[in-house]
Amino acid sequence: MLGCGKLIFFLGKYLTGALKVSESRMSKDSILQLLTKYCSKPSPPGFEDEVRELVIEDLKELSDEVWVDALGNVIAVKRGRGEGRVMIAAHMDEIGLMIRHITKDGFLRFAPIGGWVDRILPGQRVIIKTLDGRFIRGVVGCKAPHVMKPEETKQVIPISDLFIDVGASSREEAEGMGITPGAVAVIERDVARLGNPDIVTGRGFDDKVGLAVMIEALRALNEHGVDVYAVATVQEEVGLKGARVAAFSITPHLGIALDTTIASDMPGVEEHDYITKIGKGPAIKVMDGRKGTGLITHPAIRDLLIEVAKREGIPYQLEVLTGGTTDASIIQLTKDGVPAGTISVPTRYVHSPVETLNLNDAVNAAKLLKAFLETVSGDWIARNLKRRVK
Repeated sequence: MLGCGKLIFFLGKYLTGALKVSESRMSKDSILQLLTKYCSKPSPPGFEDEVRELVIEDLKELSDEVWVDALGNVIAVKRGRGEGRVMIAAHMDEIGLMIRHITKDGFLRFAPIGGWVDRILPGQRVIIKTLDGRFIRGVVGCKAPHVMKPEETKQVIPISDLFIDVGASSREEAEGMGITPGAVAVIERDVARLGNPDIVTGRGFDDKVGLAVMIEALRALNEHGVDVYAVATVQEEVGLKGARVAAFSITPHLGIALDTTIASDMPGVEEHDYITKIGKGPAIKVMDGRKGTGLITHPAIRDLLIEVAKREGIPYQLEVLTGGTTDASIIQLTKDGVPAGTISVPTRYVHSPVETLNLNDAVNAAKLLKAFLETVSGDWIARNLKRRVK
């Protein structure tokens, strides 16, 4: 039943509480299974529908109530034994491309959706999703080096000069495949383990790993004193749009975003510019955005995350990110303000088809989130986040 912008699933046998799952279930294999499942579906901003259906199925097993709001966010509630609302946000969308023009010879010009670096795209294979739901394979083409001028071989080709080749010889043939302006595309790339089996690479880890961490933590969540609102958000990559409306609807007492962060522990980068390292634990964000224009984590949330990590023996890193931000930045600005923080999974080569992370960091992020949610209470919120002075 669709009403007031919400599709609601009433889960009879879970109305008295979701199934309790042992923390031992949190594992690298489980995280990898979720990550692979979610990454198998293309989900550019505004086109998250296929991933959304997978997330709904996973959240239905773990929540007392699940609905989809008018913008497409999935919101699940797991009731606690006391008062207080905590919002967890992980976004379903990934950066993508949108077809904007078909040439008379059947080549596709496109526009970026989200933060691409131009040099990544030439030579990539892509999957196009048409507006009527068909999937078409193509390649991002450019001139061969043999016919480039010497100066051209040293230049980055701007996205405006790139095109997708789907094998069509005319505009009519491309249109016959169902391709029109407004069709979307993502790079075609599977999730794969590297030589170290704990290290995996693929497209769309930003932020399918956040979804996996959220699901894994909810599976293991036991007694908790607050209502947990787990939100799979839309359109994060193009302005944090889903989190804005979800937070306005929920009015949480605090918010936690789950996302990737930059791990620049690689050749050519000075150690003081690494931000984080993979394999050293999840990152507890202190600040992000250029010059702090994104999130400055509420001190009480930052300190409690650190305290919980130490208490549980979970390795962690403190993150000061000098560019980019997460859903937490917009959650904190909801109504009269929502104290917020972020748990990040360090990831190399973010916004590329070979994003790379350590599964142990994702498992430990789930453990940290679980322990944090079991520690927060209505009394803690009243003492630390809002105070009446007189």
